[in-house]
Amino acid sequence: MNLPDSKKVPRPLSRRPVLLAGIGLAAVVVLVIAVLGLRPLLGSGRAVGWPYATGSFVSSSPVVVDGVVYVGGWDKKVYALHAATGDVRWTYTTGNSVSSGPAVDGGVVYIGSFDHKVYALNAATGAVRWSYTTGDSVSSGAVVAGGVVYVGSNDDKVYALDAATGDVRWTYTTGGDVRSRPAVADGVVYVGGWDKKVYALDAVTGDVRWTHATGRAVDSSPAVAGGVVYIGGWDRKVYALDAVTGDVRWSHATGLPVSSGPAVAEGVVYVGSSDDKVYALDAATGDVRWTHATGDDVDATPAVGDGVVYVGSSDGKVYALDAATGDVRWTYTTGDDVHGGPAVADGTVYVGSDDGKVYALTTATGKPATPPGDAE
Repeated sequence: MNLPDSKKVPRPLSRRPVLLAGIGLAAVVVLVIAVLGLRPLLGSGRAVGWPYATGSFVSSSPVVVDGVVYVGGWDKKVYALHAATGDVRWTYTTGNSVSSGPAVDGGVVYIGSFDHKVYALNAATGAVRWSYTTGDSVSSGAVVAGGVVYVGSNDDKVYALDAATGDVRWTYTTGGDVRSRPAVADGVVYVGGWDKKVYALDAVTGDVRWTHATGRAVDSSPAVAGGVVYIGGWDRKVYALDAVTGDVRWSHATGLPVSSGPAVAEGVVYVGSSDDKVYALDAATGDVRWTHATGDDVDATPAVGDGVVYVGSSDGKVYALDAATGDVRWTYTTGDDVHGGPAVADGTVYVGSDDGKVYALTTATGKPATPPGDAE
């Protein structure tokens, strides 16, 4: 595959194989003992608390539904964790690493894997409903709308799969990897491609409504609000595109590529950049409301709730920033880079880290959440 030039090749093609090869036998033994000694077996009901330690990096963006946290890991697994306690509800092992963020709809978890497959798993048990094999690794997150699963693959295609059966409704072939998570609004699928384009595809037929050419690859996941598509690009810009025509409403230049997917709330676009900053831009004009400098790349998609922006950085920290001013409410330091976007539910921020852990932090203070007791 052809990679765009930049100061850093975008994840997931990063340093994982080198790091994994460097783990010594003694470290592996210690890790196995720790996991077996501290983690409950499926269905044990014993609360172990947060954070939850997986077997490898966690760059998947979690989703929280009905008190369960769903997330993928580089140890090839999909996890369902009790949101209050960190207990394992179930795990499912795929054939390769899982960096894709899951989508949950109608009691089913939809998620892609580097084993080229898209999986539909029973949300309660982890049992496979169906799987569909694409032509390459799937790092794009899935989205479900109108009984159809929309997802990209590194085989250059966008797929529309029947949510109940996995049958193909349509595919559309772009000119490069599709790592962007699609967004669906008003019967149109919006997605970015490594062929330097943003696509608007008919949700029913896959026909092209419009395309917009950027200066470089697009792996940012779009957000659609108020008839506008917001998306970042490797050409260092954040774009606001008319959802019907693809015309540029405005663009804002950052200092380095923008892989972060924008979040839009209360007329403001929140997005990170590889220039180490978090930006708050006026949704109508693109004018800067504020910026906040972190210690490294910000390629995670922010989450916004109750006037606070939550976002991770490659400096290993999770930030809670005042949505109006950008002032720091709190920060929490994990053991490694934070590339996945956080999920916020019931006063808790859930986020993964390259230290192999999934964290649950209280929204008010950023302190680790405390389990209420043994899970039933």
